[in-house]
Amino acid sequence: MPRMEISDITIDIVRKDIKNMHLAVYPPDGRVRIAVPLRINDEAVRLFAITKLSWIKKQRRRFEEQEREARREYIARESHYLFGQRFLLNVIEHNAPPKVEIKNKAKIDLYIRPDTPTEKRQKIMKEWYRSAIKEQIPPILKKYEWKTGVKSNFWAVKQMKTKWGSCNIEDRRIWINLELAKKPLVCLEYIILHELIHLIERHHNDNFQALMAKDMPQWEFYKEELNRLPVSHGDWEY
Repeated sequence: MPRMEISDITIDIVRKDIKNMHLAVYPPDGRVRIAVPLRINDEAVRLFAITKLSWIKKQRRRFEEQEREARREYIARESHYLFGQRFLLNVIEHNAPPKVEIKNKAKIDLYIRPDTPTEKRQKIMKEWYRSAIKEQIPPILKKYEWKTGVKSNFWAVKQMKTKWGSCNIEDRRIWINLELAKKPLVCLEYIILHELIHLIERHHNDNFQALMAKDMPQWEFYKEELNRLPVSHGDWEY
């Protein structure tokens, strides 16, 4: 991939059949990428990047300062979150298929066979989180489809490394990051609305912001709240 160095920052250059240049800074380490129209030469890209240096450095500082969770080992009394609520993990060994249950407001019970390795425990918990978030999405999606008048054709949950959500505008498909199962429900609502609005307005311009504000007046606060919360080991910002 072509790259250029500006002020000790390495920038990846991706040439596409697009109309305008698009700049992005990706977590967790602040990788910088500019998508560039085929007709634009390198000098124009360099000048564009120089004008955006202040913004690039600001985004990289935010990634450096954002609190991050320690890598989970899925052992007893380890903290885990479900929709913003903290629980302590209670590991119960039994000779039966694994399962996860919440019986009170303090603990998540993880039932596993003896000597279950960490990777398997993680997989069990991940599938439990997947089931939990998939229960929450339909009523929230229905609510904001009604508010916006926009209908999605498909939605799914998947693990994403750089985004809380994404969409395919042409096919009207929406994907939600599995990690949102750990964040307050209002954050899930914000991302669902965000992706629905993208089915109307592709870019984060004034029209996008106005549409967001119409159906969620405090959306900027919820965005900041989501990006302020601790992210999982090796994760991101939206």
